[in-house]
Amino acid sequence: MNPASATPGPDASARARALLVPVADQRAAAPAPEVVPVLPGVPAAARPRVQAPSAEPADDTGPPCPWCEVGNRPDRHFCRRCGMSLAERPGVPAARRPWWRRMWDFGHGPAPWAGERPRLRRGIGRIFTWVVYGLALGLVIYAALNVGTAWNAARDHFAKRVQVTPDSTTASRTFAGHPPKMLFDKINNSWWGPGVSQSADGEWIEARFQEPTRLLDILVTSGISTKASDLTEAALPHRMDAVITTADGKKTTRPISLDQVSGPQQRKFRAQNVVSVRFVIRSAFNAGVDKQVSIAEIEFFTRVTSSGT
Repeated sequence: MNPASATPGPDASARARALLVPVADQRAAAPAPEVVPVLPGVPAAARPRVQAPSAEPADDTGPPCPWCEVGNRPDRHFCRRCGMSLAERPGVPAARRPWWRRMWDFGHGPAPWAGERPRLRRGIGRIFTWVVYGLALGLVIYAALNVGTAWNAARDHFAKRVQVTPDSTTASRTFAGHPPKMLFDKINNSWWGPGVSQSADGEWIEARFQEPTRLLDILVTSGISTKASDLTEAALPHRMDAVITTADGKKTTRPISLDQVSGPQQRKFRAQNVVSVRFVIRSAFNAGVDKQVSIAEIEFFTRVTSSGT
């Protein structure tokens, strides 16, 4: 072998380099990524974590809470776990308070609990409520202004009665032998008559009192006596007007209607400070040309007076 041929020549080195595969330089910088605009991200809410109640102290052995049934010390007013009142119970409505206490809470009631819908008050409901309150207030004011009248009315209803006799009498007409004073002589077989026939419309008889008197009731006995057999002997008063004159000069007219019966007929006659009463005849039973209206007795009754009243 020729030693000269063992040394590679320039041509051989060129051919060897041509056979090599080019490899990229790993140290070369990587191309920068393309930057594009993006929407801002929505932050995700943290998921709630369930926390178990802590261990209950062993010394809280008092009555359990009516809401969560956890024991509490007897000196506590609110539950140490849920914070609810220990005096209330769930589902048990509170006792209904009186109306006069609820009236002050109008528009200032307790706030509703979470999750509860408060009751809506419509316009008509509010108007009706205020109307009711206004009527109640009006009744209270009326009662306060008339408490004296109500007290006297109650006393008149339960008081004992005593007969009072007028001091003087007068009449529009008088039949001979039957003067007006016979109406108040406490004898029921004597009578007064105007001395005219038919119904004697407009004829009157008047009783007068020297001192102002409080009258409660009257008794009227029609006819000439209390016997039923005498009812047909005379005309009987049917309707009369009682003209009451008080001490201040005020006149009040009250209608009185009588029945066609024998004996006294009682009628309520509430009047105070009376100085005179005039009975005006308006119509009569059994009226005729041969009969006149006759009245046997008129009795006045007042309240019994005693020491301390």
